Amino acid sequence: MAWAVLQPILATLIFSIFFGRLARIPSDGVPYPVFVYVAMVPWQYFTNALTESSNSLVASQNLIKKVYFPRLVIPMGSVLAGLVDFCFAFIVLIGMMFYYGIHPSPAIFLFPVFLLLAVCTALAVGLWMSALNVQYRDVKYTITFLTQFWMFATPVVYPAGLVPAKWRMLYGLNPMVGVVNGFRYSLLGKAASPGPMIWVSAAAVAVLLLGGLLYFRKMESTFADIV
Repeated sequence: MAWAVLQPILATLIFSIFFGRLARIPSDGVPYPVFVYVAMVPWQYFTNALTESSNSLVASQNLIKKVYFPRLVIPMGSVLAGLVDFCFAFIVLIGMMFYYGIHPSPAIFLFPVFLLLAVCTALAVGLWMSALNVQYRDVKYTITFLTQFWMFATPVVYPAGLVPAKWRMLYGLNPMVGVVNGFRYSLLGKAASPGPMIWVSAAAVAVLLLGGLLYFRKMESTFADIV
């Protein structure tokens, strides 16, 4: 529980010093620590769920070899289990919002939708990576680099409004853009509406999830032999 809370808090502290105070990156009129932390909560959930789900099949190889059951349960369980840590980090976010006097707008009712989008994104990428990791064991070593690169391609430490308007639809193909913008919009009240980018992100998640399910099902019959 402590680690689930410390990770986003320490990251927020570092980003607030270097990007908030030194680089003076704008935060849409919201105190920069809250601006970053509200993005770190879904981002931390996504990275942890992706890491756990990508290695879940290999870690469960003894079970896979002995008993037949739908293999989809394994990466799905890793993704859903991450919601426990998410809840602990979210409690800290509520405390930060109360401290800074931030009240959510009526858009708070859309929060479950954006949370579902985060879960689907983690599951979609996790299905691809877990199936690939069975066949190519070095895939797990790329996860750290992938998530680090992906974070800076996501508006975690900067507002999405800094991206030129002509590139925003393309930028929205990153599913986590819609998730982060949605969290800020539904929780902070002052944040701008995600606009059309949320639909682009949702479409990208749908394609990734469908493709991941099809690929996973295709490879499922070989897991017991390869793992």
